[in-house]
Formats: sequence, structure tokens, C-alpha cells
Amino acid sequence: MSKLDLEVDFYESANPVWNPALLTIPVPGIRKMVNLAATMEDVIHLSIGQPDIPAPPHVIEAVVEALRAGQTGYTMDAGLPELLEALADYYGERSGRSITAENILITTGATEALYLAITAVSAPGREFIVVDPSFMLYAPLIRMNGGEVREVPTRVENNHQLDPQDVFDAITPNTHAIVLNSPSNPTGTVYPRETIEQIVQEAAYRGIYIISDEVYDHLIYDDIDYASVLSCCSDLDHVMVISSFSKTFSMAGMRIGWMIASQGAIKKLRRYHMFTTTVANTPCQWGGVAALRGDNSFIDEMVATYQKRRDRLIELVALTPQLSGYKPEGAFYMFPSLPEGVNGSNVALRLLRETGVCTIAGDTFGDSCSNALRISYATSITQIERAFERIIPWMEKQDFN
Repeated sequence: MSKLDLEVDFYESANPVWNPALLTIPVPGIRKMVNLAATMEDVIHLSIGQPDIPAPPHVIEAVVEALRAGQTGYTMDAGLPELLEALADYYGERSGRSITAENILITTGATEALYLAITAVSAPGREFIVVDPSFMLYAPLIRMNGGEVREVPTRVENNHQLDPQDVFDAITPNTHAIVLNSPSNPTGTVYPRETIEQIVQEAAYRGIYIISDEVYDHLIYDDIDYASVLSCCSDLDHVMVISSFSKTFSMAGMRIGWMIASQGAIKKLRRYHMFTTTVANTPCQWGGVAALRGDNSFIDEMVATYQKRRDRLIELVALTPQLSGYKPEGAFYMFPSLPEGVNGSNVALRLLRETGVCTIAGDTFGDSCSNALRISYATSITQIERAFERIIPWMEKQDFN
């Protein structure tokens, strides 16, 4: 039995040793594809969801200096005070509102922050509104705690934009939270300010939490306005905003994320955080201080690089038979659709096996998009062009009718 088969067997096993809640976690579609690709030669990855650009030198140096200075013990449970203050200053200026260190919790990446936020609110009978497609972490965390997911689909022909009225129509008396992600993984869609404002205002009126995943909040193209939930809410009483250094400063492996919320929510979640990862990586928190306090020209250069890649990807998708694309405005993903009814999982698998190009099937991210593929452009234009030199002739030969 292969390693991949063993993984599938574990995830689908009903062995009584395991908590039944684990059965709500799907077989990771990304991991399946990457594991298969690892057994092959000459694979071009359009699958990786992390920056390929090295972290800024001054950030690396700050981490090294912290290690040399013996900064290897625990910080306070909320995080390194210097980082909390730097984040409060940074987000206060960026959002135009008063934010203090007491509004912030440092976590082991944005993943832990999402885990804390979602599992602290989810409970049997409670409903969460989640956009479909969306990052694959949200729904399983809700269901693991007995919560129910109400999906709001978006469509490629609308650039995967979210209609606030669709969100309002999905609200019931049992709705406890709405999960937002702008820019979106997997679509790269950026929601306009009016969309965020309408949803945040309606949620506040109804006493519903907004959990906003904003890890791609600096990867915004074409100089468009970015609307954080922080700049669209009247107070922090019903919002939890989550981000990290992973994408903005290419620090994915350093695992430093955070949550911004009301002081009351942060106090509760600090206790919960102590029973998950205790504290985040201490030397890398010093790297975060350097990232915020130092030269930020790295971000502008990175955004310019990704925008060029995105523009080239748009051209190549337009030349590809069977794929319908659009213009993503953020992150480093496109989520083009195959013809209606085509099984994207089968296409992604065949594409990998027959051409050596690794993409991720749409059903990894939701139920309404099984005919889509996620393409990451966190790789060079040369690699993107090499990939489509294989994809285009392969797609020309396919008859999906």
C-alpha cells in the first residue's frame, strides 16, 4: 500500500480509538496532489500556496540576533510586548482607528488564530456562513465542534465576487458567525469596500460575529482600495481579524500570526491559546518587529512581481481551450473553471500524470466548484510559461462533452 493510500485510509477510518470529530476532516486535496507529484520527475508546480520570494534580509538578521542574544524562552502568553506594540501602531495607522496591545493576540501562524476563533465560537446547532469556494480550513473546524456550515456560492463569471444579499439571505436565527477571506484563497478575489461594509453592519445589527481572514491583505494589485474589516466596523465587539507575516514578508515557515479583536475576546482567547501552542516562536517574533519597524520597500517590490505574473497568467489562461478565467485582484491564485459538469479532480489528476503540471482541484475548496482548478502563480513567469506549454496542447486534445 502506498503512502497516499495509507493517508486516505487513516482519514476515512472509523476506528473507535479516534474521536469521531476527526471524520469531519477531509482527505487534504492539496496534500494528495503534492504527494503524488513527489513520486514523479520534472513536475512543474502551480500548486504551492506560499511565497517563492526570500524573506527580507533585515528580518532574517533580526531572528539570528535574537537567537544569539539568548531570546529562546517563552514570551508572555499574549506575545512579545514589542511585537504587540508594533502591530498596534501599524494597524492603528492603517485602519484609522485606535488599537492597543490589549486588542491583539500573537499566535503560531494565522492557522492557530483561525483555529482559536472558529472553535471558540462553534458549537452544536450553531451555523456559520462560509463563502464557497473558500480556504479548506474553515468548514472542517466548524464541523469538528458540531457547528453547521451554510455555504454562499460565488461564480467565475462574476469574478467570484460576493453578493451581500446572498449572505443576508443565508442568515437564520441560528447564525453565529460569518467567515470572510479577502483577498481570497483560492480565487484571488478582493471584495470592494461597500461589500465589506454592508456585511459588517448587518452582522453587528444582528449580533453575529465576523471572522475575517486577511492574510493576503498586502497582495493587492492595480492600486485598488483594500477594505479591511478593521476599517469598516464601528467597534471590535463582534469582529475577529486574523493575519500573519507569512505572505506579506515571505515568513511562512516562521509561523507568526495574530488576531485583533475586542479586549474581552482577547482575554478569553489568551487562556485558550495557552492550552494550544502556549506561545509563538520567540526569535521569529523579533523578526516580526523588524518587519514592521524596518524598510517596507520589500512589499512594493513583491507586489509588482506578483502582478506581472498574474498578468501573464491571465493571457495564458485566455489562450487555453476548456478554461474560463477572469482577473484576480489579490493573493497569488486564479481559480478558472472547466466546462460545466466536468470533474476537476479527474482533470487535475490526469494533467499531473500526463503532463507533469501540478494544480489543485476545485472541490478541495467547496461543493459548488468541482469543475474548477486552483492555479498558484507563486512561481516564476518562466515556470508559468513552461507549464502552459504543456497545458495548452493537452487541453486542445480533450473532449469533455
